Amino acid sequence: APRPRPEPPMPPPDAQATQATQEAQATQPRPRARARATTWLDARAASRKAGAPAPAPAVPTPLSDTLGRVLTAPLTALTDLPSFDTSAMDGWAVAGPGPWTVLADGVLAGQERPQPLADGEAVRIATGARVPQDTTAVIRSEHARVDDKSKLHAQREVVPGQDIRPRAQECRAGDQLLPPGALVTPAVLGLAAAAGYDALPVAPRPRAEVLVLGDELLTEGLPQEGRIRDALGPMLPPWLRALGVHVTAVRRLGDDAEALYEALARSTAEVIVTTGGTASGPVDHVHPALRRLGAELLVDGVAVRPGHPMLLARLPGARLPEAPRATSSRAGATPDRTNAALGQRARHLVGLPGNPLAAVSGLLTLAEPLLRGLAGRPAAEPYTAPLRDDVHGHPHDTRLVPVVLRAEYAVPLHYNGPAMLRGIAVADGLAVVPPGGARRQQEVEILDLPWTEPGGSHGELGHNGSADPFSEVCFT
Repeated sequence: APRPRPEPPMPPPDAQATQATQEAQATQPRPRARARATTWLDARAASRKAGAPAPAPAVPTPLSDTLGRVLTAPLTALTDLPSFDTSAMDGWAVAGPGPWTVLADGVLAGQERPQPLADGEAVRIATGARVPQDTTAVIRSEHARVDDKSKLHAQREVVPGQDIRPRAQECRAGDQLLPPGALVTPAVLGLAAAAGYDALPVAPRPRAEVLVLGDELLTEGLPQEGRIRDALGPMLPPWLRALGVHVTAVRRLGDDAEALYEALARSTAEVIVTTGGTASGPVDHVHPALRRLGAELLVDGVAVRPGHPMLLARLPGARLPEAPRATSSRAGATPDRTNAALGQRARHLVGLPGNPLAAVSGLLTLAEPLLRGLAGRPAAEPYTAPLRDDVHGHPHDTRLVPVVLRAEYAVPLHYNGPAMLRGIAVADGLAVVPPGGARRQQEVEILDLPWTEPGGSHGELGHNGSADPFSEVCFT
Protein backbone atom coordinates (compact mmCIF):
# COMPACT_ATOMS: atom_id res chain seq x y z
CA ALA A 1 0.00 0.00 0.00
CA PRO A 2 1.27 3.47 -0.75
CA ARG A 3 2.59 5.32 2.19
CA PRO A 4 0.35 8.19 3.34
CA ARG A 5 1.58 11.63 2.30
CA PRO A 6 2.50 13.67 5.34
CA GLU A 7 0.30 16.67 6.18
CA PRO A 8 1.98 20.04 5.57
CA PRO A 9 2.96 21.77 8.77
CA MET A 10 0.35 24.21 10.11
CA PRO A 11 1.45 27.84 9.93
CA PRO A 12 1.59 29.71 13.20
CA PRO A 13 -1.61 31.64 14.18
CA ASP A 14 -0.28 35.01 12.97
CA ALA A 15 0.67 33.52 9.61
CA GLN A 16 -2.80 31.96 9.30
CA ALA A 17 -4.40 35.38 9.81
CA THR A 18 -2.08 36.98 7.27
CA GLN A 19 -2.85 34.30 4.68
CA ALA A 20 -6.61 34.65 5.22
CA THR A 21 -6.36 38.42 4.82
CA GLN A 22 -4.37 38.07 1.59
CA GLU A 23 -6.91 35.60 0.17
CA ALA A 24 -9.81 37.91 1.07
CA GLN A 25 -8.09 40.91 -0.50
CA ALA A 26 -7.45 38.95 -3.68
CA THR A 27 -11.19 38.45 -4.14
CA GLN A 28 -11.99 42.14 -3.71
CA PRO A 29 -11.91 44.55 -6.66
CA ARG A 30 -8.79 46.60 -6.55
CA PRO A 31 -9.28 50.36 -6.36
CA ARG A 32 -8.64 52.14 -9.63
CA ALA A 33 -5.31 53.91 -9.64
CA ARG A 34 -5.88 57.61 -10.20
CA ALA A 35 -4.23 58.96 -13.30
CA ARG A 36 -1.85 61.85 -13.12
CA ALA A 37 -3.70 65.15 -12.74
CA THR A 38 -4.56 66.93 -15.97
CA THR A 39 -2.86 70.26 -16.58
CA TRP A 40 -5.05 73.33 -16.16
CA LEU A 41 -4.90 74.21 -19.85
CA ASP A 42 -5.72 70.65 -20.93
CA ALA A 43 -8.63 70.51 -18.45
CA ARG A 44 -10.13 73.69 -19.91
CA ALA A 45 -9.68 72.31 -23.43
CA ALA A 46 -11.41 69.05 -22.46
CA SER A 47 -14.31 71.00 -20.99
CA ARG A 48 -14.69 73.10 -24.14
CA LYS A 49 -14.59 69.95 -26.27
CA ALA A 50 -17.28 68.30 -24.14
CA GLY A 51 -19.59 71.26 -24.72
CA ALA A 52 -18.74 71.58 -28.40
CA PRO A 53 -21.64 69.62 -29.96
CA ALA A 54 -24.16 72.01 -31.47
CA PRO A 55 -27.14 72.78 -29.25
CA ALA A 56 -30.57 71.47 -30.11
CA PRO A 57 -32.29 73.22 -33.03
CA ALA A 58 -33.59 76.58 -31.91
CA VAL A 59 -37.20 77.61 -32.19
CA PRO A 60 -38.40 81.22 -32.29
CA THR A 61 -38.57 82.37 -28.69
CA PRO A 62 -40.56 85.38 -27.43
CA LEU A 63 -38.37 88.40 -26.74
CA SER A 64 -39.24 88.26 -23.05
CA ASP A 65 -37.43 84.89 -22.70
CA THR A 66 -34.29 85.55 -24.75
CA LEU A 67 -32.18 87.73 -22.42
CA GLY A 68 -28.77 86.16 -21.85
CA ARG A 69 -29.19 83.63 -24.65
CA VAL A 70 -27.33 83.40 -27.96
CA LEU A 71 -28.62 84.07 -31.46
CA THR A 72 -28.50 81.01 -33.70
CA ALA A 73 -29.16 83.01 -36.88
CA PRO A 74 -28.32 86.52 -38.03
CA LEU A 75 -30.52 89.36 -36.83
CA THR A 76 -31.59 90.91 -40.13
CA ALA A 77 -33.40 94.21 -40.54
CA LEU A 78 -37.01 93.54 -41.47
CA THR A 79 -37.56 97.14 -42.58
CA ASP A 80 -35.73 100.43 -42.98
CA LEU A 81 -34.89 102.12 -39.67
CA PRO A 82 -36.37 104.59 -39.32
CA SER A 83 -39.06 103.51 -41.73
CA PHE A 84 -39.96 107.15 -42.53
CA ASP A 85 -38.43 110.59 -42.05
CA THR A 86 -38.89 111.61 -38.41
CA SER A 87 -38.24 114.65 -36.29
CA ALA A 88 -35.24 114.34 -33.99
CA MET A 89 -36.44 117.17 -31.73
CA ASP A 90 -39.48 118.93 -30.38
CA GLY A 91 -39.82 122.10 -32.45
CA TRP A 92 -41.08 123.35 -35.78
CA ALA A 93 -41.14 121.71 -39.19
CA VAL A 94 -40.61 124.43 -41.80
CA ALA A 95 -40.64 124.59 -45.60
CA GLY A 96 -38.64 127.04 -47.68
CA PRO A 97 -37.11 130.27 -46.35
CA GLY A 98 -38.55 132.13 -43.34
CA PRO A 99 -40.22 133.76 -41.69
CA TRP A 100 -42.96 131.10 -41.77
CA THR A 101 -46.68 131.19 -41.21
CA VAL A 102 -47.59 128.86 -38.35
CA LEU A 103 -50.39 126.42 -39.16
CA ALA A 104 -52.99 125.73 -36.51
CA ASP A 105 -52.60 121.94 -36.25
CA GLY A 106 -49.44 120.32 -34.88
CA VAL A 107 -47.88 116.96 -35.81
CA LEU A 108 -47.60 114.37 -33.07
CA ALA A 109 -45.78 111.02 -32.90
CA GLY A 110 -48.00 108.25 -34.22
CA GLN A 111 -49.82 110.41 -36.72
CA GLU A 112 -49.94 108.57 -40.04
CA ARG A 113 -49.56 111.12 -42.85
CA PRO A 114 -49.52 114.81 -41.95
CA GLN A 115 -50.48 117.34 -44.58
CA PRO A 116 -47.61 118.48 -46.85
CA LEU A 117 -46.09 121.90 -46.19
CA ALA A 118 -45.95 124.69 -48.76
CA ASP A 119 -43.03 127.12 -48.88
CA GLY A 120 -43.29 129.66 -46.09
CA GLU A 121 -45.33 127.37 -43.80
CA ALA A 122 -44.41 125.93 -40.40
CA VAL A 123 -46.10 123.45 -38.10
CA ARG A 124 -45.46 122.41 -34.53
CA ILE A 125 -43.86 118.90 -34.40
CA ALA A 126 -42.97 116.44 -31.65
CA THR A 127 -39.91 114.23 -31.35
CA GLY A 128 -40.44 111.01 -33.31
CA ALA A 129 -43.30 112.39 -35.36
CA ARG A 130 -43.43 111.81 -39.08
CA VAL A 131 -42.06 114.84 -40.95
CA PRO A 132 -44.57 116.39 -43.40
CA GLN A 133 -43.77 116.06 -47.08
CA ASP A 134 -41.60 118.91 -48.49
CA THR A 135 -40.21 119.86 -45.05
CA THR A 136 -36.87 121.70 -45.37
CA ALA A 137 -35.71 121.41 -41.75
CA VAL A 138 -36.80 121.11 -38.12
CA ILE A 139 -36.06 124.06 -35.87
CA ARG A 140 -35.77 123.30 -32.16
CA SER A 141 -38.29 125.03 -29.94
CA GLU A 142 -35.62 127.05 -28.13
CA HIS A 143 -34.14 128.31 -31.40
CA ALA A 144 -37.25 130.09 -32.74
CA ARG A 145 -39.99 132.47 -31.61
CA VAL A 146 -43.53 133.25 -32.80
CA ASP A 147 -44.58 136.91 -33.07
CA ASP A 148 -48.03 138.34 -32.48
CA LYS A 149 -48.92 137.80 -36.15
CA SER A 150 -48.29 134.00 -35.92
CA LYS A 151 -45.08 134.30 -37.83
CA LEU A 152 -42.18 132.00 -36.87
CA HIS A 153 -38.71 133.56 -36.80
CA ALA A 154 -35.51 131.48 -36.57
CA GLN A 155 -32.97 132.74 -34.06
CA ARG A 156 -30.15 130.69 -35.57
CA GLU A 157 -29.09 129.74 -39.06
CA VAL A 158 -31.32 127.06 -40.54
CA VAL A 159 -29.48 124.27 -42.36
CA PRO A 160 -31.53 122.11 -44.73
CA GLY A 161 -32.15 118.68 -43.22
CA GLN A 162 -31.22 119.70 -39.67
CA ASP A 163 -32.78 117.67 -36.84
CA ILE A 164 -34.47 115.29 -39.29
CA ARG A 165 -33.75 111.57 -39.04
CA PRO A 166 -34.02 110.46 -42.66
CA ARG A 167 -35.53 107.12 -43.57
CA ALA A 168 -32.99 104.21 -43.41
CA GLN A 169 -30.46 106.34 -41.51
CA GLU A 170 -29.70 103.37 -39.22
CA CYS A 171 -30.23 100.46 -41.59
CA ARG A 172 -32.02 99.30 -44.70
CA ALA A 173 -34.28 96.27 -44.94
CA GLY A 174 -32.11 93.15 -45.33
CA ASP A 175 -29.04 94.58 -43.57
CA GLN A 176 -27.44 92.25 -41.01
CA LEU A 177 -27.73 93.90 -37.63
CA LEU A 178 -26.03 91.16 -35.57
CA PRO A 179 -24.28 87.89 -36.48
CA PRO A 180 -25.12 84.40 -35.19
CA GLY A 181 -23.57 83.81 -31.78
CA ALA A 182 -24.31 87.33 -30.51
CA LEU A 183 -25.39 87.47 -26.88
CA VAL A 184 -28.87 88.87 -26.32
CA THR A 185 -28.39 91.83 -24.00
CA PRO A 186 -30.99 94.43 -22.98
CA ALA A 187 -29.73 96.64 -25.82
CA VAL A 188 -30.12 93.77 -28.30
CA LEU A 189 -33.70 93.29 -27.10
CA GLY A 190 -34.35 96.97 -27.79
CA LEU A 191 -32.81 96.74 -31.26
CA ALA A 192 -34.81 93.62 -32.12
CA ALA A 193 -38.05 95.22 -30.97
CA ALA A 194 -37.29 98.40 -32.92
CA ALA A 195 -36.60 96.27 -35.99
CA GLY A 196 -40.03 94.63 -35.70
CA TYR A 197 -39.18 91.27 -34.09
CA ASP A 198 -41.61 89.57 -31.71
CA ALA A 199 -39.44 86.46 -31.29
CA LEU A 200 -35.80 85.56 -31.83
CA PRO A 201 -33.99 82.36 -32.87
CA VAL A 202 -31.86 81.57 -29.83
CA ALA A 203 -30.05 78.55 -28.44
CA PRO A 204 -31.82 76.75 -25.58
CA ARG A 205 -30.54 77.32 -22.08
CA PRO A 206 -28.58 74.35 -20.71
CA ARG A 207 -30.43 72.82 -17.76
CA ALA A 208 -28.38 72.23 -14.62
CA GLU A 209 -29.04 70.60 -11.26
CA VAL A 210 -26.96 71.29 -8.16
CA LEU A 211 -26.32 68.49 -5.64
CA VAL A 212 -24.88 69.69 -2.33
CA LEU A 213 -23.04 66.94 -0.46
CA GLY A 214 -21.83 66.82 3.13
CA ASP A 215 -23.43 65.93 6.48
CA GLU A 216 -21.51 68.73 8.17
CA LEU A 217 -23.38 71.53 6.39
CA LEU A 218 -25.93 73.81 8.05
CA THR A 219 -28.50 75.76 6.09
CA GLU A 220 -29.15 78.43 8.73
CA GLY A 221 -27.73 79.92 11.91
CA LEU A 222 -24.16 80.13 13.13
CA PRO A 223 -21.50 77.46 12.55
CA GLN A 224 -21.23 75.33 15.68
CA GLU A 225 -19.98 72.05 17.16
CA GLY A 226 -18.02 70.87 14.14
CA ARG A 227 -20.67 71.91 11.62
CA ILE A 228 -20.30 74.73 9.09
CA ARG A 229 -22.67 76.84 7.03
CA ASP A 230 -23.28 75.76 3.46
CA ALA A 231 -21.82 78.52 1.27
CA LEU A 232 -22.09 76.72 -2.06
CA GLY A 233 -25.84 76.05 -2.00
CA PRO A 234 -26.61 79.80 -2.03
CA MET A 235 -23.67 80.70 -4.30
CA LEU A 236 -23.81 78.18 -7.15
CA PRO A 237 -27.35 78.65 -8.57
CA PRO A 238 -27.03 82.41 -9.25
CA TRP A 239 -23.48 81.87 -10.52
CA LEU A 240 -24.75 79.29 -13.01
CA ARG A 241 -27.64 81.55 -14.02
CA ALA A 242 -25.11 84.29 -14.73
CA LEU A 243 -23.56 81.83 -17.21
CA GLY A 244 -26.90 81.52 -19.04
CA VAL A 245 -28.03 78.28 -17.37
CA HIS A 246 -31.52 77.28 -16.25
CA VAL A 247 -31.09 75.75 -12.77
CA THR A 248 -33.80 73.14 -12.39
CA ALA A 249 -33.15 72.11 -8.78
CA VAL A 250 -30.82 72.46 -5.79
CA ARG A 251 -30.79 69.33 -3.64
CA ARG A 252 -28.94 68.66 -0.38
CA LEU A 253 -28.03 64.97 -0.13
CA GLY A 254 -25.58 64.88 2.76
CA ASP A 255 -23.09 62.02 2.60
CA ASP A 256 -25.56 59.36 1.45
CA ALA A 257 -23.97 57.19 -1.25
CA GLU A 258 -27.26 55.60 -2.36
CA ALA A 259 -29.06 58.95 -2.53
CA LEU A 260 -26.24 60.32 -4.69
CA TYR A 261 -26.39 57.36 -7.06
CA GLU A 262 -30.17 57.64 -7.41
CA ALA A 263 -29.97 61.41 -7.99
CA LEU A 264 -27.38 60.97 -10.74
CA ALA A 265 -29.25 58.09 -12.34
CA ARG A 266 -32.59 59.88 -12.45
CA SER A 267 -31.60 63.47 -13.20
CA THR A 268 -32.50 64.63 -16.70
CA ALA A 269 -30.45 67.85 -16.45
CA GLU A 270 -27.76 68.25 -19.08
CA VAL A 271 -25.23 69.26 -16.43
CA ILE A 272 -25.13 68.10 -12.82
CA VAL A 273 -22.89 70.07 -10.49
CA THR A 274 -21.87 68.38 -7.25
CA THR A 275 -20.07 69.93 -4.28
CA GLY A 276 -17.54 67.92 -2.32
CA GLY A 277 -17.01 64.17 -2.31
CA THR A 278 -14.54 64.16 -5.23
CA ALA A 279 -11.45 63.01 -3.30
CA SER A 280 -10.87 59.53 -1.83
CA GLY A 281 -11.95 59.92 1.78
CA PRO A 282 -14.35 57.62 3.67
CA VAL A 283 -17.44 59.65 2.70
CA ASP A 284 -16.32 60.75 -0.78
CA HIS A 285 -18.93 58.95 -2.87
CA VAL A 286 -18.72 60.69 -6.25
CA HIS A 287 -16.16 58.35 -7.87
CA PRO A 288 -17.95 55.14 -6.73
CA ALA A 289 -21.28 56.51 -7.96
CA LEU A 290 -19.77 57.34 -11.36
CA ARG A 291 -18.23 53.86 -11.66
CA ARG A 292 -21.56 52.29 -10.73
CA LEU A 293 -23.31 54.35 -13.42
CA GLY A 294 -20.74 53.47 -16.07
CA ALA A 295 -19.81 57.13 -16.56
CA GLU A 296 -16.79 58.18 -18.60
CA LEU A 297 -14.26 60.30 -16.72
CA LEU A 298 -13.05 63.07 -19.02
CA VAL A 299 -10.99 64.90 -16.38
CA ASP A 300 -10.07 63.33 -13.07
CA GLY A 301 -8.08 65.82 -11.04
CA VAL A 302 -6.46 69.00 -12.31
CA ALA A 303 -3.00 70.37 -11.55
CA VAL A 304 -4.42 73.62 -10.15
CA ARG A 305 -4.58 75.20 -6.69
CA PRO A 306 -7.06 75.52 -5.16
CA GLY A 307 -9.37 72.85 -6.47
CA HIS A 308 -7.17 70.02 -7.69
CA PRO A 309 -9.70 67.17 -6.90
CA MET A 310 -12.24 68.58 -9.41
CA LEU A 311 -13.54 66.27 -12.13
CA LEU A 312 -15.60 66.19 -15.32
CA ALA A 313 -17.53 63.10 -16.42
CA ARG A 314 -19.89 62.17 -19.24
CA LEU A 315 -22.96 60.41 -17.87
CA PRO A 316 -25.14 57.78 -19.53
CA GLY A 317 -28.80 58.59 -20.23
CA ALA A 318 -30.96 59.26 -17.21
CA ARG A 319 -33.16 56.50 -15.87
CA LEU A 320 -36.74 57.68 -16.23
CA PRO A 321 -39.50 56.80 -13.76
CA GLU A 322 -41.29 53.55 -14.47
CA ALA A 323 -44.18 53.95 -16.88
CA PRO A 324 -47.66 52.88 -15.73
CA ARG A 325 -48.38 49.25 -16.52
CA ALA A 326 -50.58 48.72 -19.57
CA THR A 327 -53.62 46.44 -19.41
CA SER A 328 -51.96 44.10 -21.92
CA SER A 329 -48.27 43.30 -21.68
CA ARG A 330 -46.04 44.19 -24.59
CA ALA A 331 -42.81 42.38 -25.35
CA GLY A 332 -39.72 44.43 -24.83
CA ALA A 333 -41.22 46.82 -22.27
CA THR A 334 -38.82 47.57 -19.45
CA PRO A 335 -39.15 49.86 -16.44
CA ASP A 336 -35.51 50.95 -16.71
CA ARG A 337 -36.03 53.28 -19.65
CA THR A 338 -33.41 55.89 -20.47
CA ASN A 339 -33.84 59.33 -21.93
CA ALA A 340 -31.22 58.59 -24.61
CA ALA A 341 -33.97 57.01 -26.68
CA LEU A 342 -36.05 60.18 -26.24
CA GLY A 343 -33.50 62.48 -27.81
CA GLN A 344 -31.98 63.75 -24.56
CA ARG A 345 -28.76 65.68 -25.11
CA ALA A 346 -25.51 64.36 -23.64
CA ARG A 347 -25.29 64.72 -19.87
CA HIS A 348 -22.22 65.75 -17.92
CA LEU A 349 -21.24 65.97 -14.29
CA VAL A 350 -18.91 68.64 -12.96
CA GLY A 351 -17.59 67.56 -9.59
CA LEU A 352 -16.50 70.57 -7.55
CA PRO A 353 -14.40 70.37 -4.39
CA GLY A 354 -16.22 71.21 -1.18
CA ASN A 355 -14.07 74.17 -0.15
CA PRO A 356 -15.70 77.38 -1.47
CA LEU A 357 -12.78 79.00 -3.30
CA ALA A 358 -11.72 75.59 -4.62
CA ALA A 359 -15.27 75.23 -5.96
CA VAL A 360 -14.94 78.62 -7.70
CA SER A 361 -11.74 77.35 -9.28
CA GLY A 362 -13.66 74.32 -10.55
CA LEU A 363 -16.44 76.51 -11.91
CA LEU A 364 -14.01 78.59 -13.98
CA THR A 365 -11.87 75.63 -15.03
CA LEU A 366 -14.46 72.97 -15.95
CA ALA A 367 -18.02 74.31 -15.69
CA GLU A 368 -17.71 77.63 -17.51
CA PRO A 369 -16.14 76.30 -20.77
CA LEU A 370 -18.60 73.38 -20.86
CA LEU A 371 -21.64 75.59 -20.31
CA ARG A 372 -20.48 78.16 -22.86
CA GLY A 373 -20.39 75.43 -25.48
CA LEU A 374 -23.78 73.99 -24.53
CA ALA A 375 -25.32 77.48 -24.62
CA GLY A 376 -23.78 78.24 -28.02
CA ARG A 377 -21.54 81.00 -26.68
CA PRO A 378 -18.02 81.43 -28.08
CA ALA A 379 -15.07 80.99 -25.76
CA ALA A 380 -14.20 84.09 -23.79
CA GLU A 381 -11.53 86.21 -25.43
CA PRO A 382 -8.38 85.79 -23.28
CA TYR A 383 -6.50 88.82 -22.08
CA THR A 384 -3.63 89.54 -19.71
CA ALA A 385 -2.69 92.17 -17.15
CA PRO A 386 0.55 92.87 -15.27
CA LEU A 387 0.64 91.96 -11.60
CA ARG A 388 1.21 94.77 -9.13
CA ASP A 389 2.92 92.43 -6.64
CA ASP A 390 4.85 89.18 -6.56
CA VAL A 391 2.63 86.09 -6.23
CA HIS A 392 3.92 82.86 -4.73
CA GLY A 393 3.22 79.81 -6.83
CA HIS A 394 2.90 76.08 -6.38
CA PRO A 395 6.02 74.15 -7.46
CA HIS A 396 4.14 72.10 -10.07
CA ASP A 397 0.54 73.33 -10.34
CA THR A 398 -1.16 76.42 -11.75
CA ARG A 399 -2.60 78.78 -9.13
CA LEU A 400 -5.81 80.83 -9.47
CA VAL A 401 -5.60 83.95 -7.31
CA PRO A 402 -8.42 86.52 -6.83
CA VAL A 403 -7.45 89.98 -8.06
CA VAL A 404 -8.93 93.44 -8.47
CA LEU A 405 -8.09 95.47 -11.55
CA ARG A 406 -6.77 98.93 -10.73
CA ALA A 407 -5.33 101.37 -13.30
CA GLU A 408 -2.92 99.26 -15.36
CA TYR A 409 -2.39 96.50 -12.75
CA ALA A 410 -3.99 93.33 -11.42
CA VAL A 411 -3.75 93.56 -7.64
CA PRO A 412 -3.63 90.17 -5.86
CA LEU A 413 -5.96 89.75 -2.89
CA HIS A 414 -4.77 88.26 0.35
CA TYR A 415 -7.66 86.02 1.39
CA ASN A 416 -7.13 83.31 -1.22
CA GLY A 417 -7.12 80.04 0.76
CA PRO A 418 -9.24 77.13 -0.54
CA ALA A 419 -11.94 77.68 2.12
CA MET A 420 -11.99 81.48 1.92
CA LEU A 421 -14.52 83.67 0.12
CA ARG A 422 -13.48 87.05 1.49
CA GLY A 423 -11.12 87.72 -1.41
CA ILE A 424 -13.34 86.51 -4.26
CA ALA A 425 -16.27 88.52 -2.86
CA VAL A 426 -14.55 91.79 -3.86
CA ALA A 427 -12.57 90.45 -6.83
CA ASP A 428 -12.90 91.37 -10.50
CA GLY A 429 -11.44 88.05 -11.63
CA LEU A 430 -8.80 85.42 -11.00
CA ALA A 431 -5.20 85.65 -12.14
CA VAL A 432 -3.74 82.49 -13.70
CA VAL A 433 -0.37 82.12 -11.97
CA PRO A 434 1.97 79.59 -13.61
CA PRO A 435 3.83 76.91 -11.63
CA GLY A 436 6.63 78.49 -9.64
CA GLY A 437 4.82 81.81 -9.18
CA ALA A 438 4.91 85.19 -10.93
CA ARG A 439 6.92 88.36 -10.40
CA ARG A 440 5.74 91.91 -10.10
CA GLN A 441 4.76 93.41 -13.50
CA GLN A 442 4.65 89.95 -15.10
CA GLU A 443 1.74 89.58 -17.53
CA VAL A 444 -0.72 86.86 -16.49
CA GLU A 445 -4.05 85.74 -17.93
CA ILE A 446 -7.15 87.09 -16.16
CA LEU A 447 -10.36 85.07 -15.85
CA ASP A 448 -13.35 87.39 -15.61
CA LEU A 449 -16.20 86.63 -13.25
CA PRO A 450 -19.64 86.41 -14.92
CA TRP A 451 -20.83 89.71 -13.46
CA THR A 452 -17.75 91.77 -14.31
CA GLU A 453 -17.27 93.55 -17.63
CA PRO A 454 -15.89 90.93 -20.04
CA GLY A 455 -12.69 91.60 -21.98
CA GLY A 456 -13.41 94.95 -23.57
CA SER A 457 -11.20 97.93 -22.83
CA HIS A 458 -8.21 96.83 -20.82
CA GLY A 459 -6.28 100.04 -21.21
CA GLU A 460 -7.56 101.20 -17.84
CA LEU A 461 -8.59 97.78 -16.47
CA GLY A 462 -11.02 99.56 -14.20
CA HIS A 463 -13.85 97.05 -13.82
CA ASN A 464 -14.86 98.49 -10.45
CA GLY A 465 -13.38 101.96 -10.90
CA SER A 466 -13.94 103.28 -7.38
CA ALA A 467 -11.92 102.06 -4.42
CA ASP A 468 -13.63 99.30 -2.49
CA PRO A 469 -14.06 99.38 1.30
CA PHE A 470 -12.02 96.19 1.77
CA SER A 471 -8.88 97.39 0.01
CA GLU A 472 -6.85 97.95 3.18
CA VAL A 473 -7.47 94.46 4.54
CA CYS A 474 -7.67 92.39 1.37
CA PHE A 475 -4.65 93.44 -0.63
CA THR A 476 -1.44 91.55 -0.03
